[in-house]
Amino acid sequence: MSHDFTAEPHGSTTDTTDPGLDDLDPTFVFDFQAYDDLGDGQRWSTWLAVEPLCRGPEPRPDWVVTSQAAVDTDLGILKTGKEADAFLLERAVPGSPPPDEGGLGESVVMVAKRYRSSEHRSFHRAATYTEGRSVKRSRDERALKRKSTWGRIVASSEWAISEWDALRRCWELGLPVPYPVQIDGTEILMEWITDDAGESAPRLAQTRPAPALLASYYDQLREALATMVANGIVHGDLSAYNLLAAGERLVIIDLPQIVDLVGNTAGMDFLLRDCTNVCTWFRAKGLEVDEHELFGELMAQAF
Repeated sequence: MSHDFTAEPHGSTTDTTDPGLDDLDPTFVFDFQAYDDLGDGQRWSTWLAVEPLCRGPEPRPDWVVTSQAAVDTDLGILKTGKEADAFLLERAVPGSPPPDEGGLGESVVMVAKRYRSSEHRSFHRAATYTEGRSVKRSRDERALKRKSTWGRIVASSEWAISEWDALRRCWELGLPVPYPVQIDGTEILMEWITDDAGESAPRLAQTRPAPALLASYYDQLREALATMVANGIVHGDLSAYNLLAAGERLVIIDLPQIVDLVGNTAGMDFLLRDCTNVCTWFRAKGLEVDEHELFGELMAQAF
């Protein structure tokens, strides 16, 4: 619904049928769009509700929608997991046409990764990955050790923060990861990785690439791992299920358990396991690769 309003002196009234209105300065006339109440599965954009440090690194991709008038709409679940569920979420300014129709592109579909509540995670498993990490508040650290209710809440947010930090760091290193848009509590909004047809990119494990593409994927992965190791980080849970095949591009996902290669005493063990997992898959598809050779190449980047 569009409305025109004119500025008038206090106490006066205006006859909107007066032809003299045509002579008004256009700066005194403005349009606005009135929105209906939001429907189920919708909310106002949370972009401005989070602190600046909770937004993605600059320069931001052009597709990031920052308008305060945008509405977030849940489009359905994309994937379920042990620690979190991933949903598709559209952030759009109502009535804004897409770029191919002359609009400003104020509409984008993203992935909303939402970590589950306190009961979902194994502390024994988590402790192996989180060795070497610090919790800023001593109260929170004590709660984590006691495995109290508050400790489980802290653990949930700590894993979300860990993935957020990992995504930001990897993106800034130029690694092939989804762009991290924002974090709000235990929800991370990130880039939706699609294939050449505009559909969700499949996991590498679901694909059967031709020999040339298979070799290209491996080279991309080896280069990415070398960059990570050179910066002292290890994925920690890498496999063909944590890699997306986005056309000819390989993208690394699921980073909450990222490991400090030096600070974690099991860092090198995690790296060797990552090498073994991915080499086993590539070998099964016909590419002659060796995990120990890959591990040696990567360790040469670390020292």
